[in-house]
Amino acid sequence: MSYISRETGKPIALNEHIEQSIMDIITTRIGSRVMLRYYGTLLPEMVDKPGSDYTLMLLMASTTMALLTYEPRIILSRVLFIPSKLMRGKIEIYIDAVIKENQSQLNVFQYLTPTIGGNNV
Repeated sequence: MSYISRETGKPIALNEHIEQSIMDIITTRIGSRVMLRYYGTLLPEMVDKPGSDYTLMLLMASTTMALLTYEPRIILSRVLFIPSKLMRGKIEIYIDAVIKENQSQLNVFQYLTPTIGGNNV
């Protein structure tokens, strides 16, 4: 099967396509997709919330549920959100999973920066 990058339109590998899908799920506001009302996470809603343990727990729970529901190609091992100590105002996201198709390990690490407007946080 062939996978396409949403940024370049060029072919990408399965693990890159899954990572692209994971980031789309994480950065989409729940309710913003007309045909998939529950697609997305609470991350866009939490932009102005304090980086408390409670907020981080909500983010982890929301992300875990969304990935279990909308990314069936993986077996999720870990979801972790950490306020970045090196890059102020950013959140570090760590996701570990196994790709079901080939049993390979998938490790996603991203810095997310809150932005105003759009689906991205």
